[in-house]
Amino acid sequence: MDFLNLKALHLIFVITWFAGLFYIVRLFIYHVEAEEKTDTERQILQTQYKLMSKRLWYIITWPSAILASFFAFWILYQSPIYLDLPWMQIKLGFVGLLYLYHLACHRIYSQLQQDIVKYSSNKLRIWNEVATIILFSIVFLVVLKNTVNWIYGVVSIVGISILLMLGIKLYKKIRYKNSWENKK
Repeated sequence: MDFLNLKALHLIFVITWFAGLFYIVRLFIYHVEAEEKTDTERQILQTQYKLMSKRLWYIITWPSAILASFFAFWILYQSPIYLDLPWMQIKLGFVGLLYLYHLACHRIYSQLQQDIVKYSSNKLRIWNEVATIILFSIVFLVVLKNTVNWIYGVVSIVGISILLMLGIKLYKKIRYKNSWENKK
């Protein structure tokens, strides 16, 4: 298979991998928030979220992670010169972080499948932003390939992350205020 086809397949599976990671954490949030519902609602919702999570995790997310890596290794096998490039070495470090994130999500998935709820929905919202930071870092690195520009990109994403965290806190306050006003 030629380089461009391999690269296209790698990118397709990277995109579906990230889509799975973003959506699985949303399902975790919904699952945790169902804890606040009545017994009947909670049972119905959590049963559905478990099924949705299982399908997403094993039919989309894990296969996408494996296939993205498979095509990446194939590219590196055909063009090992990439391994000598500093930006590629840094990218592989971020991919390692992405796999650690993926494995941590797998642990949360397994806990929720067993009805073990250890995280609040707010913590999971913040957790969801970790994948965003990794995605931004990898994209800036691959596109810019220049250490100085890449550093500016990462500093920018850290700034954006701080804004996202503040937005999450603001959203939580507004949501709490609205729920309080609705109870009056």
